[in-house]
Amino acid sequence: MRQIWIPRPGLPEVLEIRETELPEPKPTEMRIKVEAAGVNFADISGRLGIYQDLPPMPVVVGYEVGGCIDKVGEKVDPEWLGKDVLGLTRFGGYSESVCVDQQQVFQRPVGMTAIEGAALPVNYLTAYQLVCVMGGIRAGETVLVHSAGGGVGIAAIQLAKHRGAKVIGTASTGKHDYLTQIGVDHCIDYRNEDFEKKVMEITGGAGVELALDAVGGKSFKKSYRSLAATGRLGMFGISSAAVGKSRNRIAFFKMVANLPWFKFTPIELINHNKGVFGVNLGRLWGELDRVECWMEDLLELYRQGLIKPRVDATFPFSEAAEAHHYIQDRKNIGKVLLVP
Repeated sequence: MRQIWIPRPGLPEVLEIRETELPEPKPTEMRIKVEAAGVNFADISGRLGIYQDLPPMPVVVGYEVGGCIDKVGEKVDPEWLGKDVLGLTRFGGYSESVCVDQQQVFQRPVGMTAIEGAALPVNYLTAYQLVCVMGGIRAGETVLVHSAGGGVGIAAIQLAKHRGAKVIGTASTGKHDYLTQIGVDHCIDYRNEDFEKKVMEITGGAGVELALDAVGGKSFKKSYRSLAATGRLGMFGISSAAVGKSRNRIAFFKMVANLPWFKFTPIELINHNKGVFGVNLGRLWGELDRVECWMEDLLELYRQGLIKPRVDATFPFSEAAEAHHYIQDRKNIGKVLLVP
């Protein structure tokens, strides 16, 4: 079978296809014949050499796949054979076949394609944790969603609108029409507008109840200042460290220097009635019971037509580098996928 490997840090062109033996499932695993694999910013950060959870290179990345079960371990019900599924993978998703523990595999609802299945797990679980679990958004409240045109952004918008919230989204102007169509109440052009100033104008100086920020650096400070009393800041990435398409140490250290190291102190939070939390889905492998419940909730929302992944583009394995370029050039509105 074929896999896409990162042999060393570098430009997207370092990605290479290698042939290897089909994996054999362990007793509690299922083997998924992959029809689509999600591309996430964590994969790009790994290629840049700035993702702290990445195993030593050379490595195969990929956190999510859609496909069908073609083999199961001895402790897995053989009724799973042939079923259409989506799966969470702890790396290894950029493969034609991958073995996954049965607790990380979910049968796809009727009508959900493998491409949609691969587009759902990482983005929607992250958004669910941000908006519903830790963000606790309620009807009538306002959410600020950074990178609103990305996969997590669109998932967060759908979940927030389902809960009756208002949404302010930051994105380049070319994405504003689509965001308005899916319910964003106010769009901010982050390239030419000061989002903190615009948020205060839009909310009449009140601020937002929830801000979702994966930019990092000084953006965390500005998002925090954009919060209303009882507001919460959900931090789930540091994309400002990934400037350029190869490792940029200056950008990384600049982002670190701009982090609000002395801003979110206990006294500050108490006196301003604000909250700050972080989300890293990749660190929840020891909490699979919890994640499993979230996924079941999301699949039910999909069945009801209340959420639906937006797939922007698919690339064959042979064009994996182009997929990474596409995301880093900020061309996507929604999910980017690799298909064997």
